[in-house]
Amino acid sequence: MNKLSVAIITCNEEAVIADAVKSAAFADEVVVLDSGSTDRTCALAQELGAKVFSQEWLGFGRQKQRAVELCSNDWIFVLDSDERITPELADEIRALLKGAPDRAGYNVARLNWFFGKPIRHCGLYPDHTVRLFNRTKGRFTEDAVHEKVVLDGEPGTLKNHMEHLAYDSIEQFVDKQNRYSSLNPKSSFIKALTRPGWTFVRIYFLKQGFRDGKAGYLIARLYSQYTFWKYIK
Repeated sequence: MNKLSVAIITCNEEAVIADAVKSAAFADEVVVLDSGSTDRTCALAQELGAKVFSQEWLGFGRQKQRAVELCSNDWIFVLDSDERITPELADEIRALLKGAPDRAGYNVARLNWFFGKPIRHCGLYPDHTVRLFNRTKGRFTEDAVHEKVVLDGEPGTLKNHMEHLAYDSIEQFVDKQNRYSSLNPKSSFIKALTRPGWTFVRIYFLKQGFRDGKAGYLIARLYSQYTFWKYIK
């Protein structure tokens, strides 16, 4: 059976890290790479059996790649601290790694939670991304934000999803997206004028955000605002 490491990067995540580590308890190893937490993030992770390392912030892509390099096993699942591996997904991963995986890596769907509600429209589900991969056949890009795993070959896709506790409040969304837009600005006054409206139409109407009720409307409005920030900075 192929052994599995779960890699998590953190910074001041004491409110969510314990549940993330617990959801990864089926793995042979959980590695937490912290970038200067001043709360109990590291202590909580260690109490739950995770291996905790420290690294000054390198940007998302390089930080996650460093976490991957600190793992003991070649098969890696990269988990964010506000994400959870569901029992169904854990069972699927175990079954896959018992045999000989036929791909270098696998896409995993995310069920995103906004403002206490799971969102199945707005273009936010299934939200596939490569999270399980063999590190000898793939690695993270060095992007400061919106990083991704580049594989040798096309990824497979797992059937079960993980859960992402994306945003509890509007304030949390605004704060995080403001920081993200500063990390990767794409300054264009014309796009700042035209793209926000299109973003709202795409999310709320074309991606059927209206089916998610009030939360869908808020998501469309907030992402259109983020689009404005991204291009005006």
